[in-house]
Amino acid sequence: MGFSILVPLNDSVSSRGLVNFLINMSICPDSEITFVHIFRKPSSGEELMGKKFMGELPVRMQEMLEKARQRLVEEKGFDPGKIRIELIQEPYPTITEGIIDYYNQGDFDMVMIGRKKMSKQEEFVLGDISIKLIRALGKTAVLVVKTG
Repeated sequence: MGFSILVPLNDSVSSRGLVNFLINMSICPDSEITFVHIFRKPSSGEELMGKKFMGELPVRMQEMLEKARQRLVEEKGFDPGKIRIELIQEPYPTITEGIIDYYNQGDFDMVMIGRKKMSKQEEFVLGDISIKLIRALGKTAVLVVKTG
């Protein structure tokens, strides 16, 4: 019997490291993996990037999720039918809230998340999604993959 694993991704070094880790990890072939990208409400800086940039974002994130699925299929031999991808475009106030909400709507055994190295100051100002998930999802396994 395989596990159902939720893997939130974005277009970052830590997410690419997470996919690399997943490819190199021993996983039961019956496991189901859900790659999800959750949008948050745009910051004022992102809104300054313009409507064209913001309009292209869903397409870029969909391509990123498809690429992660394709890597698992080609490099790990996963059944493409066992890898779901979801693009949650309804923005959440924070990514953490979106992940928790999506987790609660599904039936997952584990959440895997990438974590970049942050200074104490960055962690204080920005918060740490992985710590928030560990606290909020106390009844499930949360695997935090530390990347560069």
